[in-house]
Amino acid sequence: MPLYKTLAVNQDIRIYLWKVAEEESELAAPLVLAEYSRIRLKGMKSSLHRRAYLSIRHLLHMAGYTDDDLYYDSLGKPHLKDGNYISITHSHIFTGIIISKEIPVGIDIEKQREKISKIAHKFTDLDYNRDSEEVDLVRKLTVLWGAKESVYKILSTPGISFYQHIDITDFDLNKGTTTGRASFEARETHYDISFFEFEGFTCVYALNGK
Repeated sequence: MPLYKTLAVNQDIRIYLWKVAEEESELAAPLVLAEYSRIRLKGMKSSLHRRAYLSIRHLLHMAGYTDDDLYYDSLGKPHLKDGNYISITHSHIFTGIIISKEIPVGIDIEKQREKISKIAHKFTDLDYNRDSEEVDLVRKLTVLWGAKESVYKILSTPGISFYQHIDITDFDLNKGTTTGRASFEARETHYDISFFEFEGFTCVYALNGK
């Protein structure tokens, strides 16, 4: 089973990543899915999406949970029945979850693609008009997007704009950490953000700070 990576952020927070290489039947065989999941899976037209969905259930199992331990609220945000915090992500052949016992968390995986420079104006003031083939620019924009997506997953509040309401502190790609701030409806929240790169992908995770 291609568990790609586990990461202990601290004693209360752990990340699990999966590289989807199996056939759908191989992923499905050992799983016991809740009725909701069976219905949702049946409605997915893409084989890759179904395989990603199933791989996330394997990650849940590795974290000590069953599919029935997971549920979604009216906004589509995932929750665990034991009260621990969870965030889920998938991009192409990689999937991941982050689980926290104490504080809200968010995670996002993104494939590093040059076309991100063409939409950068929608989520950042960074000088996205430079040569889109510049590798460091693509990497930086990918981190920025992933950071904002991770914060957004924690907030899960309708009306929040990546551009207007979520700010990410400038960062050094080599350090792998930064901070974020969200301001929305007279409320301000702060986040500790970390990121790492692998096989042309970027994983970013945010922890609800003080």
